[in-house]
Amino acid sequence: MSHLSSLPEKHKGERKGHRLPRGSERGSSSQDKDRSVTVGSSVPMSAGGKGSRTNCSRSTPQKVPNRLISEKSPYLLQHAYNPVDWYPWGQEAFNKARKENKPIFLSVGYSTCHWCHMMEEESFQNEEIGRLLSEDFVSVKVDREERPDVDKAYMTFVQATSSGGGWPMSVWLTPSLQPFVGGTYFPPEDGLTRVGFRTVLMRIREQWTQNKSPLLKTSQRVTAALLARSEISMGDRQLPPSTATTTSRCFQQLDGSHDEEYGGFAEAPKFPTPVILSFLFSYWLSHRLTQDGSRAQQMALHTLKMMANGGIRDHVGQGFHRYSTDRQWHVPHFEKMLYDQAQLTVAYSQAFQISGDEFYSEVAKGILQYVARNLSHRSGGFYSAEDGDSPPERGMRPKEGAFYVWTVEEVQQLLPEPVLGATEPLTLGQLLMKHYGLTEAGNISPGQDPKGELQGQNVLTVRYSLELTAARFGLEVEAVRTLLNSGLEKLFQARKHRPKPHLDSKMLAAWNGLMVSGFAVTGAVLGQERLISCAVSGARFLKQHMFDVASGRLMRTCYAGSGGTVEHSNPPCWGFLEDYAFVVRGLLDLYEASQESAWLEWALRLQDTQDRLFWDSRGGGYFCSEAELGAGLPLRLKDDQDGAEPSANSVSAHNLLRLHGFTGHKDWMHKCVCLLAAFSERMRRVPVALPEMVRALSAHQQTLKQIVICGDPQAKDTKALLQCVHSIYIPNKVLILADGDPSSFLSRQLPFLRTLRRLEDQATAYVCENQACSMPITEPCELRKLLHQ
Repeated sequence: MSHLSSLPEKHKGERKGHRLPRGSERGSSSQDKDRSVTVGSSVPMSAGGKGSRTNCSRSTPQKVPNRLISEKSPYLLQHAYNPVDWYPWGQEAFNKARKENKPIFLSVGYSTCHWCHMMEEESFQNEEIGRLLSEDFVSVKVDREERPDVDKAYMTFVQATSSGGGWPMSVWLTPSLQPFVGGTYFPPEDGLTRVGFRTVLMRIREQWTQNKSPLLKTSQRVTAALLARSEISMGDRQLPPSTATTTSRCFQQLDGSHDEEYGGFAEAPKFPTPVILSFLFSYWLSHRLTQDGSRAQQMALHTLKMMANGGIRDHVGQGFHRYSTDRQWHVPHFEKMLYDQAQLTVAYSQAFQISGDEFYSEVAKGILQYVARNLSHRSGGFYSAEDGDSPPERGMRPKEGAFYVWTVEEVQQLLPEPVLGATEPLTLGQLLMKHYGLTEAGNISPGQDPKGELQGQNVLTVRYSLELTAARFGLEVEAVRTLLNSGLEKLFQARKHRPKPHLDSKMLAAWNGLMVSGFAVTGAVLGQERLISCAVSGARFLKQHMFDVASGRLMRTCYAGSGGTVEHSNPPCWGFLEDYAFVVRGLLDLYEASQESAWLEWALRLQDTQDRLFWDSRGGGYFCSEAELGAGLPLRLKDDQDGAEPSANSVSAHNLLRLHGFTGHKDWMHKCVCLLAAFSERMRRVPVALPEMVRALSAHQQTLKQIVICGDPQAKDTKALLQCVHSIYIPNKVLILADGDPSSFLSRQLPFLRTLRRLEDQATAYVCENQACSMPITEPCELRKLLHQ
């Protein structure tokens, strides 16, 4: 593939040891990609000259909006006053491109994307660039979170034809939607090593006019090659790969990349990767008598502790930022995503189950406190994200991290009270600054602040244990804990007066499903009904606002309207595979936490719909999008990477196993086997790319335990047995409440439940595997012993 520019290696896509610029956006894999300024092209492109430099500063919004003003997406609305004739993705834009024989410029991003904001300021608000885009191209804006199918199809092209990927994604298409040039973020003008956006536009205009025929032929050839390369199918394979070999290889690959000092699995930048931590916990459980098992547990717990102590965690307001720009988890990219909060609260809850250390449960509770406060709709749904950028003061230009960072002077003014009993004169501010590593000059290095926006500022990060801080000042540990919490609360109250980051109030079914899991699992593990109630509210929201009863289909999106209302786009954006997979997982977790069978019934119905809309009966596994919904796209993909979010196929493999355990339906077990067989080559070659699916492979081989509790759901003895189960880390299980009603939903699904009886009218537990059940157990301590075997 040729490029419009030849760039030094440091500007290309992320590789181990290569630092990404601050603000680099989240990726679709565990190694999230840089917004590479490399441009991938399917044809040689002639050199072009520099355009004249223009003023690209933030300008006053145009008074006349473009057609994006009618959209619901917060991201599209951010561009509604650009001097660009933007179209949303749809037939109107495609028809115009065909009628006028113009190439399509496709720009994909999302509303809390730092470098999307930069490209808008520099290029899309520029009158001259806007004129080029409007006259010579059909310009289309896509919110990647609304249309993941469009994003994945063209990101595959960009990653294959350049050295990286990320957002904003910039792709040029033929009127028939075939890509021929792709890149990510472009500066507006040429630099010493980079081609500017204006130059790229003029070169593509020239090529479209003078060399269209070879361009189209090469584009078709590239697309065909991508289609062949991206195909995932069972082929002649009838069985999944070897579990022992695959899980061992996955562990070894993670072991080799683990950072012994700071945790995590890269140098820098570092991303929270809950799918990896989940795999390691599962690997520990099945190898806990071996050295490798102990090593897996240590890597996961160490990583979670270092993340929680680092600046990637918001110590003032809780929740986790998107990623750390450095190896130490210190200076984050400050954006906060719902899917990170959802997955991390489960990871910290599991760490508490395994270790018994309340440090982890406190972190999990803090995450949910943040979500309930900042990312929750009054009707129970969950918003998508909060931006990393915000104005330092009202009326000022937004800067990254402004809402979250502190100067020493601010902290001293806010926390002047003396600390009594210290061995030297000490204020609360000085105690907090010592513990969290604040300095007069700021604790952010210039290398992490290339734009100079964070000079003199500090990110709170735990530098010492409570014991060391207490010893340093001759204080009791609990006194230091109380003082620090008091100081953080005062900073939190002061921070309320700062301009808040932009809230993406779009609600996605997939991420809401993950958050239902987060509240349900954590509530069950900690025995906190109020958290389970939040999960119930989230599930009710999904059913009321994001589910079409007549067709049985999920909607992908809805939006916060005025006065607490909920709005939808017209026509609705229908759900993708990840929406079904993540919501089904959430409902299964909610059933186990609440024992309300209605959630299980709905999960079964959604799984049936998922199978109908996405299952590949020829090759096995699930396509990411409906065939009709993605009509015209060059690729219909099966996502094959567990990254920032788990692959929907990986989650579906677990769901199918659990649904088989709840119902005994053999078709779901058969589909699970076919799915694992379809991805067997990928798991065999690079198991670390699919740790969540490797975990499903292991669960399939081991078979799930059916833990049945016979009893009155409101009785204390029943609750005691249920809580015993929830307190133990048992990833490969289904938890079933048998209330004695032979006509109940679960009794109809699993007739053997009718044969299980309470012992002496007490709540009684049975542990069943392969249709054989244990002796009846009535004491939680006896059940705990059995489950630990």
